[in-house]
Amino acid sequence: MISQIRAEFADRYNTALVCQRWLFLACHPRLWLRVDRAVKSLTESGVFPSIEEAVSAARPGDTILIGAGGFHFASNIQINKPLCLIGGGDDPDDTTLVCSRGSDSALEFLSTCKLANLTVKAELGCCLLHRSGRLIIEDCNLQCESNPLDYLSYAIITTAGGRESLPSSIAKKNGDSVSVSQTRIKGGAKAVLTSGTLALQRVRVIYARTSIFFWFDVVHQL
Repeated sequence: MISQIRAEFADRYNTALVCQRWLFLACHPRLWLRVDRAVKSLTESGVFPSIEEAVSAARPGDTILIGAGGFHFASNIQINKPLCLIGGGDDPDDTTLVCSRGSDSALEFLSTCKLANLTVKAELGCCLLHRSGRLIIEDCNLQCESNPLDYLSYAIITTAGGRESLPSSIAKKNGDSVSVSQTRIKGGAKAVLTSGTLALQRVRVIYARTSIFFWFDVVHQL
């Protein structure tokens, strides 16, 4: 069951766009986990005061809706199961994840996951640390805060494919990759730092009046 979820990611976010019936089913509160900073205790089922608690309680394939407004603190949160994290606002700037200074990353991924409609800010670290699995990033804003040591900051760091014990053919079958679409990236030494057999490919950039949007993939070299 888990392998099937990893191969074909259960994405209720896109399912909701199919038709009105699917919209009702996919958006029913009982099918989503929610993060609401105003919550002080776990009295309401499926609602959590922090992202870390929501991730810990989630089951493989769950969608976590992160409440808009204010800041959500996220430092070295490890995600080792297939999940979808979505910002609850009208645009990515409405839902901001802040990584504390000096942390390795805001979010660390060891499984197939998706991020959508979120802003992630980090200083002296990286916004997203990708270890393994397929990471999909859509319509997000990744921002490395200004610092004299900017050369230590990256929007995305991926170490997938760097395990010497795995032949490249097996690594490719595991599906380790990063896919970025319609995402703003600001600050840091580089947008992506790669290692192992992964490489930046198929880069596309659109310059808007106030922002620069990126599309690219980080996949195994041919």
